[in-house]
This record gives sequence, structure tokens and C-alpha cells, in this order.
Amino acid sequence: MVGPARPQFVFFGSSIVQLSFGHGGWGATLADIYARKADILLRGYFGWNSRRALEVLDQVFPKDAALQPSLVIVYFGGNDSMGPHSSGLGPHVPLPEYIANMRKIATHLQSLSEKTRIIFLSCPPVNEAKIRGNTSQIFSELVRTNELCQSYSEACIKLCQEMGVKVVDLFTALQKRDDWMDACFTDGIHLSAEGSKIVAREILKVIKEADWEPSLQWKSMLTEFPEDSQYDLVAADGETTLNPSEWTYYWENQWD
Repeated sequence: MVGPARPQFVFFGSSIVQLSFGHGGWGATLADIYARKADILLRGYFGWNSRRALEVLDQVFPKDAALQPSLVIVYFGGNDSMGPHSSGLGPHVPLPEYIANMRKIATHLQSLSEKTRIIFLSCPPVNEAKIRGNTSQIFSELVRTNELCQSYSEACIKLCQEMGVKVVDLFTALQKRDDWMDACFTDGIHLSAEGSKIVAREILKVIKEADWEPSLQWKSMLTEFPEDSQYDLVAADGETTLNPSEWTYYWENQWD
């Protein structure tokens, strides 16, 4: 491990997490925003459901770790919500079991540390027509519908409300754009840069509004090595230097 030690933010989930550093992803955006403030650790697993998440939960988040995460963002549900395959194989998890699995994940994370904060992301919608058009012949029958996505999203939100866990309603947030079906996805399922902007914005809103002590809003967190230095760029007066440690002018979007 390199130092100094920073707060750790861990993103844990399926492909929406694994791919969050690509296509202008929300994970990359948050890593940029929290540069010099927190270390972003990606634990994303393409195709996984909540069952597989439970199998490795103790390995990804050991209770005896010397440093526990300050924030964990969790996403499972898109694969769980797929319709069951006739063979009994595949990622589908019945809704009652999905709720129980997510409860177990939340309970485990809550036990790590009094300072470990949690945000769940609910199941987003999909572009059903695009999925049907893009389905590869290597797959057997795939059933992804917005009716199923909505039921799993609502169940996740209800669970979080019961457990006092922060949650981002992705099913609703993405659909606030009139053109969401085309603008928010690369393939009808996974997020485009525009879709990821919405996810990042919603996560930042939750963090800003949370009454967490200490605050995890990026503006409130300490910047690593923020001191003025004679080695910084020289100002126009030719006598002083400019400290760039808090500069954000280069961001494509100015985040709140």
C-alpha cells in the first residue's frame, strides 16, 4: 500500500460497476472528483447477481481488515431481475431471495465500522427494443423487461428505507430524460457517458445531502498535500505562486 492513507470508497457490483471506468463512466467521474481526497477501489464483476456477491462478500469486505472503507456503493439487481431460464440455469434470482440477499449485504457492510457509509443503486431501466436487436447468437433466451426492472428497483428502495441505507433510484433518474432509451445506454443495458453523468450526479446529491460525520462531500474533504509551494506555477505578478491543489476548471462538467 502506498501512503499517505486516504479514505477508501469501494464500488461493489455487477457490470454497471465493472464498466464504470469506461465510456466516460460514473466511476471514472467520481475518481476524478475525489482525486487527492479518497482512493476509489473497483470491485465490479460482469454478469454477477446477488447470489454470487454473497459468496465472496467476506473476501471483498473482511471484517478484520486494518482499514475499513469510508463509503461502499453497491449495485446488484439487473441480472437478478432477468426472467428465469427454462433450464434453471442463469442469473435470475426470485424477488424475495433478491431482497434477502441485499439485506445480508447491507447488514454485513454496516458491521464493518461505525464510519462505513453505504449507498445502494437500484435497478435501472433498459431499452428493450435495442436489447432484442443486439442479442448475440451465443446466448440462449434472454428476458429483460422494464416491468421486471421496476419491481426489483422498488424492492431495493423499500429495503433501503427499512434499513436506513441511502439509495439512488436509477429506474426513475434515468427516465427523466425524454430521450433516455437512446441517450443513456451503449447496448440497451450498459450505461453510456450520458447515462453515467446522471448516475454520478445522483450519487453526489446523496452524499451532499447526507448528515454523515465526517462529511464525504468532495468539497468538505481534505486535499492531500494542499500546501503552497515555491515550485508551483508563478503568478502574473511575477512574485507569488499559484496553488493548483483545488483547481477544477479543467472538468468537462462542474460538479456540485
